[in-house]
Amino acid sequence: MEIIIAATKTCEHRPILEKVLQAAWLPYKVMYVEEHPEFFEKHHLKHSPLLLVDEKIESVGMPEIDKINELKARIKDISERRTPKRDENHMIPKNIGSEPGSVEVDVTWGSIQSITVAQHVHTVGELEVYDHHKKGFPIIDARKPNTSGSVTIPGSINIPYTELVERMDELDINNPSIFFCNGPQCPQSSTAIKDLLDAGCPADRILYYRGGMHDWITLGLPVQQI
Repeated sequence: MEIIIAATKTCEHRPILEKVLQAAWLPYKVMYVEEHPEFFEKHHLKHSPLLLVDEKIESVGMPEIDKINELKARIKDISERRTPKRDENHMIPKNIGSEPGSVEVDVTWGSIQSITVAQHVHTVGELEVYDHHKKGFPIIDARKPNTSGSVTIPGSINIPYTELVERMDELDINNPSIFFCNGPQCPQSSTAIKDLLDAGCPADRILYYRGGMHDWITLGLPVQQI
């Protein structure tokens, strides 16, 4: 669902409407007539502010509370309350400039994954991943190569989630494996884990690093080029 506030820059009600939408956890974009006259001409817009949902005018001026509640009821998944997706997105945080320590993060892609991937499968964080690595236990990169951004957690082994079930014999039978992908909004490792469980892999041999490359990179941890 795409929500747009169409308004002039001098519209006194526009900031009030923004606060209403923010309080309702409703994501939106603002289109200013001064910057996008073609948008206003296309939709024959003559009032400010206007509330459009999926290109349909829902209200002229300030909407009634019933309209806001109706919009809230349309959204069933928290992922739909996120910032609208960009036209071009990137899954892996990108370095900014030549100085280390600053990255650009795209917050719009993917679908937010649960912290609990499956019953009896433990979710771990960076400290546990580091300890796992020090012990020489396996860390599995479950991403497809074309989603990797050419970087991974050092020492990890890439087995794309679409191949994991048929390659189960490559997993360590004595120690648990940590599975990761591109982060909290990436479904690749959670899908891999569910497929492994369905194929009979014991839950105590599986650990889920939900933070993935998103959290790993934004915490300044080392990466390995692929």
